[in-house]
Amino acid sequence: MNPAPAFENKICAPADLARRAAALSRPLVFTNGCFDILHRGHVTYLAQAAALGTSMVVALNSDASVKRLGKGDDRPVNALADRLAVMAALECVSLVTWFDEDTPLQRVLDCRPEILVKGGDWPVERIVGGAEVRGWGGTVHSIPFIHQTSTTALLEKIRRL
Repeated sequence: MNPAPAFENKICAPADLARRAAALSRPLVFTNGCFDILHRGHVTYLAQAAALGTSMVVALNSDASVKRLGKGDDRPVNALADRLAVMAALECVSLVTWFDEDTPLQRVLDCRPEILVKGGDWPVERIVGGAEVRGWGGTVHSIPFIHQTSTTALLEKIRRL
């Protein structure tokens, strides 16, 4: 039997996040999202976010958390374990974890990033954890989208086929 791929070591249970994040090189970038069906917009955004620091933690919404967002009865398409593995395989990601709550605030508090990032559809003042990160001297960024792609639009296209 072949060993598990090395990237799976980047998957971090929430209970271990504070300890594992403390071992990462700083400045630390934090971002979060569903990342249900990874597309060009996602990977471009993630690479841009990672470039703002030295290491990056990505927190994924749990399956139940995605369902509460109201993106559709069939979402997420990919289960959390699969989304975690795909995210961990990306070179720009240092650690990937998850949250079951409606927001990732506890994960932000767990890893205390110097840089908090969301996509351009999030005004800086609405980014969860922004006040806390600014409170300990960090910065908060909203990165404009370059590629106008979305998982919802991809699924609508597939359904029309």
